[in-house]
Amino acid sequence: AAAAGAFSLREVLEAFRRCVTEQREVLLEPYLSGWRGLIRFLQSLGTVFSFISKDAVAKVSLLEGHCGGLQGQQYVSLQSMVRYELAAGPAALRARSDSGCRTVLRLHRALRWLQLFLEGLRSGDSRTSVVCTDAYNASLAAYHPWVVRKAATVAFCALPSRDAFLEIMNVGPREEAVAMLGEAIPYIGDVYSITQELFAQHKLLDLP
Repeated sequence: AAAAGAFSLREVLEAFRRCVTEQREVLLEPYLSGWRGLIRFLQSLGTVFSFISKDAVAKVSLLEGHCGGLQGQQYVSLQSMVRYELAAGPAALRARSDSGCRTVLRLHRALRWLQLFLEGLRSGDSRTSVVCTDAYNASLAAYHPWVVRKAATVAFCALPSRDAFLEIMNVGPREEAVAMLGEAIPYIGDVYSITQELFAQHKLLDLP
């Protein structure tokens, strides 16, 4: 078992495995649990990813507030949350900086970057700095100002080796970590695809 507070790929896999119901709804409790694990992963890499992990911590905390609040029953799944928040009208939703939809959208974009990054780590064809930069440019970079993009690209050059990353996964030998990444990535991808489709359907992909 991973030490308390340490990243465990197995826990992330389990959380994202529990996320999607038979009806293809995304449950928020395991979604947030998966994200807490991913945040530990980012934090274990030092300050390189602090610009992403700090934002993710704030967003997860905001969503936990919604889930545990007076309207908590409306925040059981992504689908129930979208229905509830859209009931007030699209304009009202766009005006709210603390809405669940806006918060999930920010996490959703970061999840795409993590998905691509983990896929690159699993295949192991390039240096981690290249894998991470490519994943970033294909996902989060579009939403960051030039200064952040530049700083991120410089920071990625200092990333540890692939072997060091696989060790951080806390699942034993390298082969085991690679195999578990192969198991985890489709679950993360499934959650990403359902969210993307749901938000596109309701025109929520460009919430300010």
